[in-house]
Amino acid sequence: MNRRSFLQLSAAAGAGASLNTTIGVREATAQTAAPAAPATFNEATITQMKAAMAAGRTSAVELTTFYLNRIQAIDERGPGLNSVIELNPDALGIAQNADAMRLRGRAVGPLNGIPILLKDNIDTGDSMQTTAGSFALAGAPAVQDSTVAAKLRAAGAVILGKANLSEWANFRSFHSSSGWSGRGGQCNNPYAIDRNPCGSSSGSGAAASANLCAAALATETDGSIVCPASLCGIVGIKPTVGVTSRGGVVPISHTQDTIGPHARTVADAAAVLTAIASRKPDPRDAATGGVPLGWRGRFGRPALPADYSPFVNPDGLRGARIGITRQGVDGASPAVGTLFDTAIAAMRSAGAMLVDLDAAGFVFPPADGEFLVLVFDFKIDLQNYFSTRVGVPMAGRTLADAIAFNSANAATEMPFFAQEIFELAQSIDVSSPDAPQAAFGGLTYNQALDIDQASGVNGIDKALSDFNLQAIATPTGTPSWTTDLINGDHFQFATSTLAAVVGYPIVNVPMGDVFGLPVGLSFIGTAFSEPTLIGLAAGFEHVAQARIVPQLFASLPLDNVKGIPLAKRRHSPERRRHQFM
Repeated sequence: MNRRSFLQLSAAAGAGASLNTTIGVREATAQTAAPAAPATFNEATITQMKAAMAAGRTSAVELTTFYLNRIQAIDERGPGLNSVIELNPDALGIAQNADAMRLRGRAVGPLNGIPILLKDNIDTGDSMQTTAGSFALAGAPAVQDSTVAAKLRAAGAVILGKANLSEWANFRSFHSSSGWSGRGGQCNNPYAIDRNPCGSSSGSGAAASANLCAAALATETDGSIVCPASLCGIVGIKPTVGVTSRGGVVPISHTQDTIGPHARTVADAAAVLTAIASRKPDPRDAATGGVPLGWRGRFGRPALPADYSPFVNPDGLRGARIGITRQGVDGASPAVGTLFDTAIAAMRSAGAMLVDLDAAGFVFPPADGEFLVLVFDFKIDLQNYFSTRVGVPMAGRTLADAIAFNSANAATEMPFFAQEIFELAQSIDVSSPDAPQAAFGGLTYNQALDIDQASGVNGIDKALSDFNLQAIATPTGTPSWTTDLINGDHFQFATSTLAAVVGYPIVNVPMGDVFGLPVGLSFIGTAFSEPTLIGLAAGFEHVAQARIVPQLFASLPLDNVKGIPLAKRRHSPERRRHQFM
């Protein structure tokens, strides 16, 4: 069954269910741009949806049908957000089962009946594809669920479909356009369709923002959860490496990869993180063995909480000590600085004690080993992932085979940009972590790892320790740029690398907007400090109220971009005779 046929069937199946249920949430103004798009549940939170289902005011089937119809209206027919790459033909069946279980008083899990999208690099052992946006992985579906997909099912979630993404998680070319994949095309920003949603979890961020799902799963190596969250005006939680299992996820780097939620509120993101967190070692991912377990956990850190939701505190900023920095915010629009000043004032008004790290002379060291670590890991980790797939072109193959596939299918895989990063990774000597890499001036993998670890110890950890801080706050990244498939992305700055190279967590929360384009605020902490960061983000969310419902404009409406028309003046014949002489 193709996508459009399934959407039509979904609409028919839901025709008997009223979509007039009201649950006291704000209506999105997206109807202005897409009048056919249903809006009944727009901006509804997971808590509100669960309460409405429990009270019999709605059902999982009704929620699922709502989102399927809205995807059809916005992603397919209307503005062309292009954020969903595939729908799950089992979605309505899962929703029907959730409703039946609820009627029997046996509702399964904290997300029972909640429709969630997964980024298309997260395996599902069903009829859906997992391709990372490339036809090199198209064919037979994955043989089993990823660990996080299995956890979502156990929590009762309705896996609605797969979200579009930057192909190969934006790790193929230096000149790529975030949000573009050969299989899915260009994903767009819900605030202005001609602008970019950022990558690589572009579809997850855009879909969650545009109310095409209750929440979505995203992945990050460096910026791919928090950047789309920032540009798409939503919350993104990038967990500590190891908190969520990467088993069954198309990789870039086992050193830095992590999976986390995109949602419209901190509370919703915390609820999804609770469902997917690994509280015991997963044999499919060695990093989960380093997660704190027991009363105090290893390394003297508290164990992972059973539930992140209790840390969602609207007064979470009161009494908190937060370091602020503008380091790395190079070349940004002055409007971003003005927004950050407003955010600083809001945090102070909410009772936070702020320490200006820049004024104190603290400097975050550069993470100059990162790219070598990533290409080294990628060459090995991707081949290991290929060994788990059957019935696709890359099953049991290598990075060299993926390069050859792209070259042989350049019209579909490389119409806009090439594969320089693939080729660089292929040139890396992975025989030993101590092998000098000519492409990196003789630096070895182990030396690169040491550089990055030192940058974390002498950066985030040192700042927190020296100034007695709970977290660091900084703007997340550049406001959205107009998508440019010819020249690639137009980043001005991004601050995610501070945490990425050491696998530390970040929570992005909407900070405000620049001419209608959202910009996020990042709260960054040490390993396993998600509860602290969630509390701070919830406190800021409460005081700032910066979430804007996207209107899916074709382009950003700006006053005065055409200038002021010249007035027509009457001239005497004599003046007209000489005015061009």
